[in-house]
Amino acid sequence: MNDLWKAAGAAAWGAASFSGLQPFLRQDAAQALNALCPNAATVLVAAFPYYAGAAEGNLSLYCRGEDYHQVLARRLAPVCQALADRHPGYTFVPGADNSPIPELAAAEQAGVGWQGRHGLRIVPPYGSYVFLGTILTDLPLSPTGPSAGSLCPANCRACQRACPTGALGEHGCQMDKCLSHLTQQKGDLSPEATDQIRRSPTIWGCDLCQRACPHNKTAALTPLPEFREDLLPSLTLEDLEGLSNKAFRRQYAHKAFSWRGIAPLRRNLAWKEEPPPTKAQPSSDTEPHKP
Repeated sequence: MNDLWKAAGAAAWGAASFSGLQPFLRQDAAQALNALCPNAATVLVAAFPYYAGAAEGNLSLYCRGEDYHQVLARRLAPVCQALADRHPGYTFVPGADNSPIPELAAAEQAGVGWQGRHGLRIVPPYGSYVFLGTILTDLPLSPTGPSAGSLCPANCRACQRACPTGALGEHGCQMDKCLSHLTQQKGDLSPEATDQIRRSPTIWGCDLCQRACPHNKTAALTPLPEFREDLLPSLTLEDLEGLSNKAFRRQYAHKAFSWRGIAPLRRNLAWKEEPPPTKAQPSSDTEPHKP
């Protein structure tokens, strides 16, 4: 199987027992997975590197190249086909952040990388700049994990210190406070969230915890052309001017930030151009109140 993953461009891969993931599944997720692959026995997990350098820009590094959902689906398809040819009668279902499989838990149990305090998998030499792809199958395979220990030094809290919203704690990431999550929300946000996005260097996503991570300081560049070519580091309001939501989705269909539509990006860019609110100051010629 190693030959298949190498040909697919994976940096690391492994197998997790499906039964071992049951504690991480909600009932609706378990039902959905059963519909995809009855009698599922194994989840294959692979990490695909995407780091192409840290050029200046207001888009998170992960969404500057081709949409990773499309890339991983395309790279997982021949692996599934080859496995189906080698194991007739078994089912192989690919997934790339679009299935109910708990990918981080599966990667941990498969021994693919190590869990960082920022909640992401660290896969040397690419650091945490990797996407996880999965294959759900009813073929029983021996688990290759779990991962042993952590690569995070006991005294390192670089990612936690870099997080502007305090979303990172000892028990993981609070998604409702995560800046990346906030930039992708639709509609009105709280004044606190608005201020955080206005101060952020990005209008979509957030790389602050990853940029601070020591394992990412010398991260190797991805060998995958989909994540190295046709990069789009930034967007401006002028780029979006005159675009309907439908036209936006069509123009940027190959980018991962297009899934939410144009509204969050327009809102975030507009906030960047608005001056931050200032507190009213008492006039210098106003007499102080006297009893």
